[in-house]
Amino acid sequence: MAARKTATHTRGARAGAPAESRELRARGQRTLRTLLDAGIEVFGTRGYHSARVDDIVKVAKTSHGTFYLYFANKEDLFRALALDVADEVQRLADSLGPLTPTPEGRAELRRWLEEFALLHERYGPVIRAWTEAEIDRSEFGRLGADVLGRFATALSARIRKVPSVKAAPDVAALALVAMIERFNYYVLSNQVAADRDIVLDTLTAVTYASLFGAA
Repeated sequence: MAARKTATHTRGARAGAPAESRELRARGQRTLRTLLDAGIEVFGTRGYHSARVDDIVKVAKTSHGTFYLYFANKEDLFRALALDVADEVQRLADSLGPLTPTPEGRAELRRWLEEFALLHERYGPVIRAWTEAEIDRSEFGRLGADVLGRFATALSARIRKVPSVKAAPDVAALALVAMIERFNYYVLSNQVAADRDIVLDTLTAVTYASLFGAA
């Protein structure tokens, strides 16, 4: 009887292992997200160069040991955040609906620009750091330039599908990305103080006019 009971208990433990493993993975993902969010907050308040692992674990309310289970140092955490932003920017580029000279097309453009602004707000410290790193040819500066390059390529592909646009798609896409990204950067870094609706309405009007001419 004892042997049978032990065997039954072992089978039960094995049957429950996948559920336990899933819970461990889920807990690990939550911890990882907590550390990444803490990194965004610390980089935002202290700046990239002044931020320390001590600051990040304090905000995350976790230990140094837990931090080093996931990241080698603060640069490693920042790199993970930068890759997150790259994925989000690519998703945003792919989400742009048809560009048409219609009220529906204009509304879609404004929705898309709002998503762009929200992405800047969420990952502001990361975007600000790689924007400011562009001048020194650092890894993060190159990554930022690469992300915006892919973004411009995706926008160019959308513009090519609009027969009424007379501008060269690649040139138009680069000009628009430069305007949209830099304007959001100025708002993000408090160089421009403006209501979000005013910013979105202005960007929508200028982008729309650039593509289809003034109303």
